[in-house]
Amino acid sequence: MRIATSKKIHYDSGPNLTPLVDIVMVLLIFLMLVGKFTAQDAYVRSNLPLRQQGAGGATPPPGGFPQEDPLEINLDSPTPDRFVARVGQYKAESAAELNGVFRKLGEDRVAAGKTLEETQVVISPGRNVKYKFLIEVYAAANTAGFRKIGFSTAR
Repeated sequence: MRIATSKKIHYDSGPNLTPLVDIVMVLLIFLMLVGKFTAQDAYVRSNLPLRQQGAGGATPPPGGFPQEDPLEINLDSPTPDRFVARVGQYKAESAAELNGVFRKLGEDRVAAGKTLEETQVVISPGRNVKYKFLIEVYAAANTAGFRKIGFSTAR
C-alpha cells in the first residue's frame, strides 16, 4: 500500500497577505503619530516673559507684556567643579550663598508689595555650565518661593 504524500493534496491558501499587513501597520503608525503632533499639548509652553525688542513695528496687545522686568540669573562655570551666579548686584558661588541671595531678593520683592509667585525668574546659563549647577540654581529659586522659573538659551 502506498502512502499519499503532501504533494498530491494541495490546499489553495489564497494570496500572500504579509505585504498588505505590513503596509497597513505602517499607515496606522504614521496616522497615530500625525494625530499626536497636531494636538494642542504637543507644543512646548514657555514660561519666559515676552520682551519689547526687535524690529517689528506692530503695537503689542494690552496686557501682552509684563509690567516689570524678569529677575535674570547669569550662571557661569569658570572651572568644571564650581559655578558663579550673578543676580543683579549679588554674586554667589555656592548653593548656600545662592539661597541667601534669593532670600534677600524675596524679602525685597515682598517689601515692595510684589508677590513671589508673580515674579518671573530667568536662568541664563553660560556654555560650559553643567546641568547639575542648573538644577542647584533652579532648586534654590524654587525653595525661596519663586514659582515662575524659566531657562534661556546658553550664551
